[in-house]
Amino acid sequence: MDNWAKLTSSISGLNIGSNAGKLAKGFSSSVQATRERLGQVPVEDITELPQEYKDLEARVDALKAAQDQMLRIISVYGTAYDYPTQIQESLTEIGSSVTRGLQAFAATNLKVLHIDGTKIPVSAPAPVPAEEQHRKTLPHAIARTSASAAKTVGPNDRLGKALGTYAATSEKIGEAHAAQDDAILVNVVEPLKGSITGPLQLAMNARTAVKASRLQLDSVKQTLKTATGARQEQTRIDVENAEDDLVQKTETAIQLMKAVLDNPEPLKTLNELAKAQLAYHVAAAEALQAAQTELEELSIEAEGEYR
Repeated sequence: MDNWAKLTSSISGLNIGSNAGKLAKGFSSSVQATRERLGQVPVEDITELPQEYKDLEARVDALKAAQDQMLRIISVYGTAYDYPTQIQESLTEIGSSVTRGLQAFAATNLKVLHIDGTKIPVSAPAPVPAEEQHRKTLPHAIARTSASAAKTVGPNDRLGKALGTYAATSEKIGEAHAAQDDAILVNVVEPLKGSITGPLQLAMNARTAVKASRLQLDSVKQTLKTATGARQEQTRIDVENAEDDLVQKTETAIQLMKAVLDNPEPLKTLNELAKAQLAYHVAAAEALQAAQTELEELSIEAEGEYR
């Protein structure tokens, strides 16, 4: 313990510039933190932070954990979460896109030498058919599959008509699905990310500053125990300055943590999440109700003829 105190005292006593002084303080704080981790500092020698500060720390940690958990889950709305086969489709689309890109480059920059010596421009690739540019959602996939099946069966066939109705319904549901996902990304995911990287991060940075200030204070206090003569008076002044610094940083951190906890943004984003989901489910229920009425009529007609 005496060796650590002598080491930190010798560093603090050096006549060095501002930047080097900050480096020395940082080193002293690191030494203090290491000693505390190793159990070399008595509990009574560790400055106790205000209970209000510690209570706010616990609440902010809980809020951050809750937001992180929610963000990990709802970020899935930015992916094709309910459509696993999109992976294969994406690979196919990437290959087609690369091919079209090479064809476009060739059409713009290359010419083929004809047998008679003339140069013929390479033809540009055909545009991507609109039906290939589809959303990656399960309802959209069901709509495309049902529409294809309706064409196969024939639009005049009762089953073909039913499949056409179901395809149109699934398309409506798919659009509502996509609108829900877009709304959640804009009104929930992005604000949550902003909260985590904005006010909450400021509070966390302030807490880091409090910890560094507390370590510096305790380090100087350890130095004071072994200081003598004129050095003792200077170290006592250093302790007072470190105490003032800790009080100031603690008050700042308390204000920032209170601001984070009072921020209504988490409640607003949760409301936006429920609102987007409700809009989707209402639209899906209305579309399915209308389709089911027509499908039931067709089903009853087919059953009556069968019997």
